[in-house]
Amino acid sequence: MRILLLTHYWAPEIGAPQNRWRWLARGLVERGHELAVLTPAPHYPAGVLLDSSPRLASGAIARDETGAMIHRTTFRPYGAGISGRGADQMLAAADGARLALARFGGGHRPDVVIGSVPGLPTLPVALAVGGALRRPVVAELRDAWPDILDSSRHWAEPPAGLLRRAAPGLPRGIGAAAPRLSRRGAVALLPPLVTLLERRADAVAVTTDSFAQALRERGMRRVKVIRNSAVPSDWGLPAPPVRRDGDDGRPELRVVYLGTVGRSQGLAAAVEAAALAERRGVRLRLRIVGDGAQAAHIRATAERLGAPVEMLPPVAPTAVGAHYAWADTILVSLQDWPAMSMTVPSKLYEALATGRHISGAVDGEAAGIIRSARAGLVVPPQDPRALAAAWAALAADRSGLTASAGRQWLSRHANRHDQVNRYEALLDEVAHG
Repeated sequence: MRILLLTHYWAPEIGAPQNRWRWLARGLVERGHELAVLTPAPHYPAGVLLDSSPRLASGAIARDETGAMIHRTTFRPYGAGISGRGADQMLAAADGARLALARFGGGHRPDVVIGSVPGLPTLPVALAVGGALRRPVVAELRDAWPDILDSSRHWAEPPAGLLRRAAPGLPRGIGAAAPRLSRRGAVALLPPLVTLLERRADAVAVTTDSFAQALRERGMRRVKVIRNSAVPSDWGLPAPPVRRDGDDGRPELRVVYLGTVGRSQGLAAAVEAAALAERRGVRLRLRIVGDGAQAAHIRATAERLGAPVEMLPPVAPTAVGAHYAWADTILVSLQDWPAMSMTVPSKLYEALATGRHISGAVDGEAAGIIRSARAGLVVPPQDPRALAAAWAALAADRSGLTASAGRQWLSRHANRHDQVNRYEALLDEVAHG
């Protein structure tokens, strides 16, 4: 098959979608498929160009390590605000549409088009490209859209501008009307509009069973779960020691979080939990490795509370093993927004792959996975007191840090080979069914 993927995120950027498509792309290419990717020049998460190599510049075409042919679109630099990121996503998506029509018409037409969300503007643009090329479209929803919009009141800025000017895939008049909408009206309009766009896709790929069920209940018939994954052989970690040199019989409990430091992760609650645990006499250190929109806020919160927290910049995938080896338990955290119950963070799969104990401040499907894998503890999301108490109990009895069954669960339910097979089958069904 000839597959055309539109996505806002790609290597050499570091992040969950980039990692997901690294192994999906390699798997599809190894099966003999041609994969072309329309994606911006690398600029995530800081909003500035990460690498000045000509191969990565806007307009460049180059084959990457996965075997896919990467077509780089332009981007708009941004700062910390949501509106700047939304404008960037719209510009990149629009340029992707331009390049798609210029480069993939005639004898170069793909068999199927994939639009990977977020960024949200990728969805209407992928539908527009599929319509113009007369090819079916698969909408890949890596988060619970549009349900996550119900939590927009918690965001620093309204999401009203996200679909503005994304008119190619929208019903006539929506793009022109958006500037006149009030914040409340725009937010109220977006969920049904996103659902309408999802229904226009020939198929929808999601990452969790619970969100797939929600979409089927909304009348979407062709929905397939393509989970995130990780490879257990990536790390060979020693068991957490019962004691450490110089600990006076009270070893420090080491907690690590690796990943995006954004709004959805709600890490301020974990920082507060670390501070509470220390006040109760627990020797504990929380290490946060990553960056994102909330990094400055989390750092300021830790300083204000005097919490035993250290923050480090993101690291390449090859370097995460050292942080997992340092840790006794891995923190997986989400907000308590309703949509988060249908979300499984990609880092949970990576944590399962390590065999390390997991501290889950989550509910819904993510909590169910940790429990069924017997991989660690679960407390309600955004409950610092419950998390502090759980860490205090772990510090008092380190036998709870014994190796989990996470690797076995991962092999049975989310191994990469099976996920690539599922995606390939879905694309073949859409393209030729």
